[in-house]
Amino acid sequence: MKTSSSRIKRIRAQGYFQCSDMEISELAFGNRFAYILCSIILIFGVITANLPILSTMLTIAFLGVVLPNHPFDYLYNYTLRNVIESPKLPPRSKQLKFACRIATLFLIATILLFYFGYATAGYIVGALLISSAVLVSSTDICIPSIVYNTIYKIKS
Repeated sequence: MKTSSSRIKRIRAQGYFQCSDMEISELAFGNRFAYILCSIILIFGVITANLPILSTMLTIAFLGVVLPNHPFDYLYNYTLRNVIESPKLPPRSKQLKFACRIATLFLIATILLFYFGYATAGYIVGALLISSAVLVSSTDICIPSIVYNTIYKIKS
């Protein structure tokens, strides 16, 4: 399936500068896979103010910073991609690791706010994180990647 040039540009902004348009098209769904899973789990965790779920997501986000790939990329690379005959996802870019750092900070804040009884603030911070995750999983617009590219003056 052909991916639109605007979608390719949004994915490229996530750090896929060395990939051709065709390679980005082939990676498009796989790139969204982690965001989709994170969005679903975050929605459930924040709506229920479930600290074990949010703590699990905190661990996953942190591992997205320190591992070459996001933990859900490993799930995709070693299971789903074989079923749908898609290429393996490359290691995560600096932009996407930056996004995981931001998610880690937002999750820490959300967990602490819920833990100390500031539920309204916890829902607000959690909703901001969910909004960013849903935005990238539905449109490929990754706000942390845009911020990273702006800070480091990277043209996408």
